[in-house]
Amino acid sequence: MLGLVKKIFGDANEREVKRLSKTVEQINALEPQISPLSDEQLRAKTEEFRARLEKGEDLDDLLPEAFAVVREASKRVLGKRHYDVQLLGAMVLHSGKIAEMKTGEGKTLVGTLSVYLNALASKGVHVVTVNDYLALRDSQEMGRIYEFLGMTVGCNMHGLSHEEKQQAYACDITYGTNNEYGFDYLRDNMVLYKEQMVQRPLYYAIIDEVDSILVDEARTPLIISGQAQKSTELYFAADRFVSKLRDVEDFTIDVKMRSITLTEQGVNKTEKAFNIDNLYSHEHVLLNHHVNQALRARYIMKRDVDYVVQDEEVIIVDEFTGRLMAGRRYSDGLHQAIEAKEELKVQNESMTLATITFQNYFRMYRKLAGMTGTAKTEEEEFKRIYGLEVVQVPTNRPNIRQDIPDIVYKSENGKYKAVVEEIVERHKTGQPVLVGTVSIENSERISDMLKKKGIQHKVLNAKYHAEEAEIISRAGQHNAVTIATNMAGRGTDILLGESVPGVGGLHIIGTERHESRRIDNQLRGRAGRQGDPGSSQFYLSMEDELMRRFGADNIMGMMERLGFDENSPIESRLITRAIESAQKRVEGSNFDARRVVLQYDDVINLQREKIYGDRRQILFSDNIREVVVGMIKSVVTRAVESHCSSEDVPEDWDLDGLLTYAHANFLPEDRLTKDDLWGKEKEDMIEMLMERIGQLYDEREESIGSDTMREFEKVVVLRAVDSKWMDHIDAMDQLRQGIHLRAYGGNDPLREYQFEGHNMFLGMIERIEEEITLYIMKAQVESNLKREAVAEGQAVDTKAEEGKRPAKREEQRIGRNDPCPCGSGKKYKMCHGSID
Repeated sequence: MLGLVKKIFGDANEREVKRLSKTVEQINALEPQISPLSDEQLRAKTEEFRARLEKGEDLDDLLPEAFAVVREASKRVLGKRHYDVQLLGAMVLHSGKIAEMKTGEGKTLVGTLSVYLNALASKGVHVVTVNDYLALRDSQEMGRIYEFLGMTVGCNMHGLSHEEKQQAYACDITYGTNNEYGFDYLRDNMVLYKEQMVQRPLYYAIIDEVDSILVDEARTPLIISGQAQKSTELYFAADRFVSKLRDVEDFTIDVKMRSITLTEQGVNKTEKAFNIDNLYSHEHVLLNHHVNQALRARYIMKRDVDYVVQDEEVIIVDEFTGRLMAGRRYSDGLHQAIEAKEELKVQNESMTLATITFQNYFRMYRKLAGMTGTAKTEEEEFKRIYGLEVVQVPTNRPNIRQDIPDIVYKSENGKYKAVVEEIVERHKTGQPVLVGTVSIENSERISDMLKKKGIQHKVLNAKYHAEEAEIISRAGQHNAVTIATNMAGRGTDILLGESVPGVGGLHIIGTERHESRRIDNQLRGRAGRQGDPGSSQFYLSMEDELMRRFGADNIMGMMERLGFDENSPIESRLITRAIESAQKRVEGSNFDARRVVLQYDDVINLQREKIYGDRRQILFSDNIREVVVGMIKSVVTRAVESHCSSEDVPEDWDLDGLLTYAHANFLPEDRLTKDDLWGKEKEDMIEMLMERIGQLYDEREESIGSDTMREFEKVVVLRAVDSKWMDHIDAMDQLRQGIHLRAYGGNDPLREYQFEGHNMFLGMIERIEEEITLYIMKAQVESNLKREAVAEGQAVDTKAEEGKRPAKREEQRIGRNDPCPCGSGKKYKMCHGSID
């Protein structure tokens, strides 16, 4: 049965290759027409192709001729003519699939064909590499072909200025790393002006070493972290101030809206206490927010009802079940305000400002493709997560590498002694040896043993990409011995020295099986490129991690019974198959783990797409008044619905509460009375309120000018969206950390996360609308409006902290003579610090 299935799938791949081979014949047939063209005529083909696209032809129509043109340009510029199998690989890339091509088959050159063809659409093609060195190398070397044909090439590297990044992305073709593309996307969705964005809409990406980027790094999200403009001292100062306020006189509580609002007298007291002129001035948004949250914490949130204090921590109580929700935190600064009220340490930590997984970033491209030497073992994951099929492209010449069965030793010590002896023996013949290790520590161990034997060698550990690429390219020279961690020098060809084929070619020694067969295959694939001779063998011990995890006890028992010592090896294909079976189980487990990460990120990804989409609409619109009015209407409608319940008769409606809420949030007292509300249906109330809000809106706009009002709207909306979204991300992260505990109660953690996450998102939208309504209708508008970032962010190196949350930053205390964080311009001791 298995043989039949393999035959069917093998035939499917074979059929695809045969289908593409017909187009290869068309490309080859064009060579006699393309070769005689002058350099200028060849370059002119680019504009000709673009003109044909505008007239209605598509890229598939242009493919044979475009590929023939790139092949000819490569011959002239690089002295390299694409093989037929490279044309096949490029067609796989153009069709939005993964091309599996063995090491040494020239994948970098393959990419040029599909890159050029898709760049004709003038929408920007991104080539994704695993490090800056490869991005720069390939953009310079392959860039010569594109530039010869009249296209522009950019390289998007870490550390470029904003202007340099814009130039790189404006090019027809842009090379860069997966991290840099992802971080630029996140930064673009934090900018305050559309002119600050660097990326164009995501069109087409080709990922080199696609397995490394979409599988190995998929478990680590990209994170931009920063310190929000929230001071620990300000929480305590706000709490001390509100503790002296009196109910009714200084503030009113709206039980139905679960909100609390300062009265006119309360506003005056706040301005006096904090030495400011106008609490509703935009520069005092932060202070206003702290005071409001301090009011909520002190007068609405009840200890042992809404929360409890245990072990110096505030723990939320679920209002429906009464359960303690460990790990959850109130968002929008409310949790910190409660901590200040309870005189606990305020947990004002470094916050996640923006985050995305590689899965969700790369799925945003209109078309995605990739290439690697090893993809078939992860085919299911590529298909299910990214919708990418894998096509195995034949090698240009038959692969004659000899893969020798694994050798297993009883102890690690016996294994390493055998490895060193094998290196010494092969070194005597002049055969080059490349030793693969899974850790830097093991590399150093073998290096020390070789030094004692007097064997000269190089040690690489994937830290210095440029130097290592240079060293690894010489690993196939006569007598070379190179020790490298599995990822060191990836993407670099190893060329054999002149006399090396005669002594067996490059020999690969693996010192431990990786938990993924794909990584082992990558190591083997460094030998036997382009039909060269070569060999590979793995040396294992019963003390290796993978062996300990799967079935080591049985084999160890057999070795003991048969009297094996640490220097006696077992060489058996049976053991090799058992190890591969163990690897398959681990791969399946790892895939499930990545799939779970994605399922949780998909929840917030829908929310992220909504927020980022709305935010871009704001940035690119000249006039967002209609958007703002729509938000105000939502606030008005909720207020009316809350105070005028359909379950009550109109005589019992809380019109006093509605009037108080309206005065506090969107209409002055002289614009609305109780008589105006009395006797009206809810729909009529909403219509009347919106009419009066519209009149006040017009008056405000007339007094400050339309241009100022348009900019004021953007300042208010962007600040509200950014600050609330940032808090929401943090709240979702807190929820994610503890959601697995729900499983103990028989609940599905993912469904709970989806449900609660959705409700939290709706709550965030309401808070955004409420803040925008308050400031648009009540804030004093300054003439020198300026958009300001809610927080300064920086990219987090999640690889260094893989599996952990970003490191917390210690909160800095404010000195008495430092500027006050409320924005008043006064010293802290003269402002917040004076409130006691």
